Amino acid sequence: MRSEGFEKIDTKTLNRRPDLVAGLSSYSRSASETAALETVTRRQIVAKTPIWRRHSLAAQASQAGRFVSASIREERLHGHGFLFLPVALGIGSAFWFLSPIDPSLWASIIVFAVLALMALIMRSGWTRIALTFACLVFGGMALAGIETWRRSTVILDSPVTTEVAGVVERSEAAGPGRVRYIIAIRQTTSPTLRRPPARVSLLARAQHEPFGNGDAISGRARLSPPSGPALPGLHDFSFSAYFDGVGAVGYFYSAPQKAGDAEIETGWSELALRWLFDLRRQIGNRIRSAAPGDAGAFAAAIVTDERRAISNDTVEALRISGLAHIVAISGLNMALAAGIFFVGLRSAFAVFPSVAQAWPIKKIAAGGALAMVTSYYLISGFGVSAQRAYIMMAVILVAVLLDRPSISLRNVALSALIILVWTPSEILGPSFQMSFAATVALVAGYAIWARRAQTENREPFPIRHPVVTWITSVGHFIAGIIATSLIGSLATTMFSVEHFHRIATYGLAANLAAMPIISFLVMPAGLIAMLLMPFGLDGPFIAIMAKSLEWVIAIAKHVAGWGGDVVVGQQHPWFLPLGICGFLLLTLLRTRLRYFGLPFLAAASVFFWIGVEQPAFSLIITEDGSLVAYRNAEHVAVNRKRPSEFIFGQWMHARKLPTLSIPEMLDSPVAVNKPASSKERLAEPVLADARRQMRAARIGQFSCLAKAWCTFMSPEGVVVVVVDDGRYAGAACDVAGLVIAPRARFDHCRSGTPMLNSASLRKTGSIEIDFSGSAKVEGWHITTAMDDTVRPWSIHRSYDWRRNIYDRSLPAWLTSQQTTGRLDETPRVIFDAETSGLLELPPIFGGYPAVSDNGE
Repeated sequence: MRSEGFEKIDTKTLNRRPDLVAGLSSYSRSASETAALETVTRRQIVAKTPIWRRHSLAAQASQAGRFVSASIREERLHGHGFLFLPVALGIGSAFWFLSPIDPSLWASIIVFAVLALMALIMRSGWTRIALTFACLVFGGMALAGIETWRRSTVILDSPVTTEVAGVVERSEAAGPGRVRYIIAIRQTTSPTLRRPPARVSLLARAQHEPFGNGDAISGRARLSPPSGPALPGLHDFSFSAYFDGVGAVGYFYSAPQKAGDAEIETGWSELALRWLFDLRRQIGNRIRSAAPGDAGAFAAAIVTDERRAISNDTVEALRISGLAHIVAISGLNMALAAGIFFVGLRSAFAVFPSVAQAWPIKKIAAGGALAMVTSYYLISGFGVSAQRAYIMMAVILVAVLLDRPSISLRNVALSALIILVWTPSEILGPSFQMSFAATVALVAGYAIWARRAQTENREPFPIRHPVVTWITSVGHFIAGIIATSLIGSLATTMFSVEHFHRIATYGLAANLAAMPIISFLVMPAGLIAMLLMPFGLDGPFIAIMAKSLEWVIAIAKHVAGWGGDVVVGQQHPWFLPLGICGFLLLTLLRTRLRYFGLPFLAAASVFFWIGVEQPAFSLIITEDGSLVAYRNAEHVAVNRKRPSEFIFGQWMHARKLPTLSIPEMLDSPVAVNKPASSKERLAEPVLADARRQMRAARIGQFSCLAKAWCTFMSPEGVVVVVVDDGRYAGAACDVAGLVIAPRARFDHCRSGTPMLNSASLRKTGSIEIDFSGSAKVEGWHITTAMDDTVRPWSIHRSYDWRRNIYDRSLPAWLTSQQTTGRLDETPRVIFDAETSGLLELPPIFGGYPAVSDNGE
């Protein structure tokens, strides 16, 4: 039983009334009162200690230890230990995925079980806390290993043109007349792939009647493996594809054809998924037909998460202006939809006093909002961001149903736990990191504001005129938008810097202008349109939604025209870990212990200021050898007139490249009419002319013969030749100091010139070479993107389809140099597909998952 008069007692009250300290008995104190009492007791002990004892080093250390111990007890009394459970799981999962080889899953499970048992046996104390944290770290490793084994996605090893036949699992509009299909492969012919991927993503660009989910289709297609890192240290897209279950991407050469009836499983789950994806496609088509153009595509993206139909110009404007988060179905969209439905339904019930008094309308509204966001998630295509937003929103609404605080860090931690248990691979994704960083920062900021509001007695505004009240409300709303945008932007800045190497400079202004439109026009109109769509009454509300989004697009383009974002370049490896440590300590703790996060943030800021040392002169090569860039102090020279925006954009942001210099095109005095794929050898006059032109390479500037080769010379005198037509590879070997020939039919030069072909580039990934002032290969510093090829999402790079084996060998000149990012001592053949035997492959289960004779 609580003591009368002590319902709300905090630290400030105890400081003013020391007589109350003795009056608070141990059985009458709440958790907050106990924490406040301990805080005041600490201060009284310090005050009574003689000053000469307080200033000795030993006394200060002892006092600091007592302070830390008391603060930790206070954190535990408020249940903040629970907030670090997903942190421990995330550390374990990240360690698993970032490890150069697969840790043993069985070892992780056994260590997890042993540590869990020890933590249960131990009594409360530091030892139990440490054991629990370590137990969860190994638990995160085990969960990551289980997800890796559960996915087991077969990724295509090399680009190929083949006839594919399969079943449409889902489709998405990708622009006017363009459809992106996710296809479950049933057969490949001409040629037949030895290890075909189970699912592929193919773009159909030719005009055709879109196929529905469950239709069997076939067609000639170009398949390619998901791209790896564009530069050493950047994002590996094959990692994302592996956990999405997509083993190849590509396009149809012509319109795909109906391939008869599909012979697939027709269980209730398959039928339900097919129906949901059909419903999603119909809703998206209905919105785009009612509102053509980017506004309609934008509206469909907000409702169904079909984003490919939005034009590239609009997507770029939204990105530069800091409004790209609106497009994806994320926490913002889900929260607005749930909040609008919750408030609307509760207000409708409140109109009838008898209903409001007889029924718990708040819980009914929360249940209705939960059903609504569940429907929203089901038509969203089950994207990663939508899944995460739904889990967070569901936890909040269930908390309302259970009469628990809805907006709390505990609910955020519970949401993170659910996500990390089911899909641990999300821990490395920028979407997961930025979403939870913004949410944690906003909830922590709200908690601080709420605590101050409870302890401060604010006098009401003296003037209560309706106009003044309205102006005050508007001011509070604008202040809320500014505070929300500022906190969210600051919380996600370090992740934007780490993953995208840039900072949106005018994101606050764009969000301040666009968010009222999204909150009061777009989302309410979209919600009403979805409710009325079954009755055919959605047209006016889709029009309102589209018109409002036209204003948002105009704001994005206007703000993007102010100057774009600031490019900061690739960061030091310690920048993000230190920043995350500081951020978590600062937001998850409530005592003064949170200020321990400031040194970590300061250290991260130092690494941000220092950055990564960029070589003044370097050569960058893509993993397929199609794009090569040479950087010097003045400009960056490339071998393409129009380099790939996707690849070159990443290079520009990560390396802060200077002005682009396009190649000089040469004329050959001897005509070559044969295409690059021809097997006919070139005449000797053609090769002699090529050698002459290659020797005349310009320093720091590419000179190219169209569809044949490009060459340049480094200041050290190294002639680099990029061969597009494999028939010129021999001539390049005769004159060059480095040959890049992805289409060459041989893997080394007889002259001993260093050479990179498609096989070696596939194993190394993208390469960066710093000549280091040396014309000799022994003095070069070489960095490769792929640090190893034995992880499940990268092992496809070492598969040799001609010999049906996994071969990790590299040219001797590449492994003998000052190379970072690779293991130099690697077994040549790790798996012989003919014998189905694993020769030398690090295990997941203490033995790698069995692979069949076709490599699956």
